[in-house]
Amino acid sequence: MNPGAALLVSLAFVGGLVLAGTSLARGRRPRLADRLDPYLRGLRPVRSRLLTREEAPLTGFPDLERLVRPLLQEAGRWVDRWLGGGGSVARRLREAGREDGLARFRTEQVLWGLAGFVGGLAAGLALPALLSRRPAPLLTLATAGAGAVLGVLARDWWLGREVGRRQARMLMELPTLTDLLCLAVTAGESPRAALERVVRVADGEMRRELAVVVATVRGGTPLATALEELAARVPLPQVARFVDALVVAMERGTPLADILRAQAADVREQYKRKLIETGGEREVFMLVPVVFLILPVVVLFALYPGFFSLSLLAR
Repeated sequence: MNPGAALLVSLAFVGGLVLAGTSLARGRRPRLADRLDPYLRGLRPVRSRLLTREEAPLTGFPDLERLVRPLLQEAGRWVDRWLGGGGSVARRLREAGREDGLARFRTEQVLWGLAGFVGGLAAGLALPALLSRRPAPLLTLATAGAGAVLGVLARDWWLGREVGRRQARMLMELPTLTDLLCLAVTAGESPRAALERVVRVADGEMRRELAVVVATVRGGTPLATALEELAARVPLPQVARFVDALVVAMERGTPLADILRAQAADVREQYKRKLIETGGEREVFMLVPVVFLILPVVVLFALYPGFFSLSLLAR
């Protein structure tokens, strides 16, 4: 058998074993705490939820992961010293809505780096075999190292994607929550009571941030201070304007319903403008199927009959 084909068959076999083991691990019976969590959500202390999140398995092999977890954690600390920027990563983790800490994220980066190392090693071994050349150890080591570095950096890039997606969801939810606040305030409720009602009936990422505001206010913090902390925690201009409008209205006694209604309309208009700008930026990508797929087929159908007729006349 060709060495390249044998290598591909081996990789496929190993991949099948990994998928089978993952499915078996996921098919285990859930724990009692996991089964009761949908009915008791929010009753456990925050510290216990963070601890459970930190100790949750990262892969589909919890027993093996428990054995190598000290090595993964040490490798994660080495990656943290190598990359740095722990404060920035922790801030982005909060913006992404993730409850796990920096240590768990560094461990995930190590796992992504190992996956990239294996992929680069397989590519370095398969490429000479497919080209019918002798194996090059230096090329194999270079591709494996590059794969490991790309895997570590890819996990950081994916965290940025998670932050962007969460912020986009929050922008979509903000006008609806603002309308609900406006309805509650118009019905005669105070700003704090309106926030509590919205937190009870709504759902989504923005609702979770408002729930933090309500919990902070119940702990004794003034509402204006809790809202300012929300603006600092969610780095979005729309949220900052929403918070400023609420704080100014509560301090100066301005009619809050009119301000909330104007804020909802403003956020919707900004979202429409962003959609139009995104559509304008994607015009070039929309031309790709026309230029590279439809146009060549049209030219082929237009020129092929003439070419066929000329070939018959030449014979």
